[in-house]
Amino acid sequence: MTIQYKNASVDLSTTNLTTTLTISLSAVAIVKSVYFSNSSTGSILCNASMRDSTATTDFEFFRDTVTASTQVNAAPQGINLEAGDAITIQAATGSNKIQGAISYAQIDRSQENG
Repeated sequence: MTIQYKNASVDLSTTNLTTTLTISLSAVAIVKSVYFSNSSTGSILCNASMRDSTATTDFEFFRDTVTASTQVNAAPQGINLEAGDAITIQAATGSNKIQGAISYAQIDRSQENG
């Protein structure tokens, strides 16, 4: 078992629901933070969900307005993701006004016995 500390970038060019992180089928992950940064001059409604691959369902964990020229951590308590789970995000405004990063530890389970 190995642990890799990683970041995934977020740059929303459209208002479509966007999958920003998918965990490998041979790994699990501990998400430390999901940051949104608003570079526009107005507030933008953003949401983030966890896609549970075993339930094939999205569970929203963040929905809030990010004010102009600010950033917010959408997951201040962290999130645990199982193999195949994903994080999806969406913003009411595209045009690369919402950017950010997902910081996580990926635990590779491909070498486990049993």
